[in-house]
Amino acid sequence: MKVPALARAAALAAVTTLVTGLAIAQAPTPQPAAPALPAASDSLPVPPPPQITASAWVLMDAASGNILAGENYDQRVEPASITKVMTSYVIAAELAAGKVKDTDQVMMSENAWRTGGAGTDGSYSGFEVNKTAPLVQMEKGMVVQSGNDAAIALAEHVAGSTDAFAALMNQYAARIGMKGSHFVNPHGLSAEGHYSTAHDLALLGRALIHDYPVAYSYNKIKEFTVGPITQPNRNLLLWRDPSVDGIKTGHHSGAGYCLMASAMRGDQRLISVVMGSSSENQRAVDSQALLNWGFRFFETHKLYDVGKQIAKQKVWKGAADEVQLGVAEPLLVTVPRGKYNQLKPMMDVPKTLVAPIAKGQKIGTVKVMLDGKIVSQRPLVAINAVEQGGFFKRLWDELWMWWESE
Repeated sequence: MKVPALARAAALAAVTTLVTGLAIAQAPTPQPAAPALPAASDSLPVPPPPQITASAWVLMDAASGNILAGENYDQRVEPASITKVMTSYVIAAELAAGKVKDTDQVMMSENAWRTGGAGTDGSYSGFEVNKTAPLVQMEKGMVVQSGNDAAIALAEHVAGSTDAFAALMNQYAARIGMKGSHFVNPHGLSAEGHYSTAHDLALLGRALIHDYPVAYSYNKIKEFTVGPITQPNRNLLLWRDPSVDGIKTGHHSGAGYCLMASAMRGDQRLISVVMGSSSENQRAVDSQALLNWGFRFFETHKLYDVGKQIAKQKVWKGAADEVQLGVAEPLLVTVPRGKYNQLKPMMDVPKTLVAPIAKGQKIGTVKVMLDGKIVSQRPLVAINAVEQGGFFKRLWDELWMWWESE
C-alpha cells in the first residue's frame, strides 16, 4: 500500500526534528569567546620618562647622539668634578698627538698640593708633594678618586699652568660641539666663568667613549690606592648595575650632587647626566631610572655603514655612467621599540651630476623619517671616483643634456 505524499512529508519532518534535537542535545555547550589579547606594549606610545628631582638632566643615545628625554638640558650649570671628564679628554688627545706620554713623570707641585690636596675641603688623590708619579697613575688618581690635586698637577704638566690648560679645554670643547660651556680650571671647583650644560656634558661623555676608549676605561675602576690611602669611586651605580661602566660624579655647594653615567646593554649604550640633585643617593637613583627607561623603550639600529652603496646616480660626461653613493660615517637611528619598520629613508641629490667626481665628494643628503619627522641624516658621498670622459663622450653627453633640457 502506498503512503500518501502528505503523510510521507509529515513523517520526514518528524524524523528531521528528532535527529536535529538529538544533535543539539549531544553538542557541547557553546563557550564564550576568549577576550582579545591586549596590544603589545611596543605598539603603544612611549610612556613619559621617570620623574627626576634634579634641576637639569638629559638622556642621550651614545651611538646616534639623539636626545631621548631631558629637562633644562641647555641651561648653564656648574659642572663640579664632572669637569675632570674634560680634563681626561684633553690629556687623551695630547697623548694621541704624541705631545705627552703615559710614562711621563708628573710632579705633584706645591701649588697642586696646597690648592687641591688633603688640606682643602675638596676630594684629593694623596700623591706626595714635590714627588712624581707616572702620568697614567696620576690620571687614575684624578678619575677614580676625583683628586683635585691630581687634576692640577696633570694640567701643569701638559700645558705649563692651569690657565693654559683651561684654554686647551675650551678649544677641545669647541671641537666636540659643546656650545654652552666654558672652563677656567681642570678640577671643577666653583669659579666665575666656569660652566657647562647637561647637554654639553653628555656630548663630552659620548666623545670620550668614542675617541679615547682607554682613557674612558679608567672610569669603571671601583677603587684606587695611592700610598697608604685607598679610596672608592663615588659612582654608586658601579656597584648597583653591572652594565654601568662610568662616568663621573660631581658635588659642591653651588652645583649640588651631579652624576654623568653610562651603561652598555647588548649593542646599545646610553648616557645620562643628572645635575643639581639633592643627595649622593638621589643622583644615583635618578640616573638608574633614566637608564632603565631608555633601554626598555628605545632601540638603536645601524641603517647604513661606511663604504656600502646606498644608491646609484647617473653621471654625465664621465668615463663611467654612474657613481655609487654612500655615507662617510655610519648612519644610526634611535627609535621607540617597534617603530623600526616605519622608518622611511629619503635622498636629496642634485638632478644632474657632471664629471669629474672625486671619491668622498659630497653629493647630497640621506634623511630618515619617522612619523613625518627627521630622526637622523647624513651627507651622501661618492664611494668611487668618476673621471672625466673623453672628448667624444663629453660631446655626446652635452647633446643629450641639451635635448633633455628642451
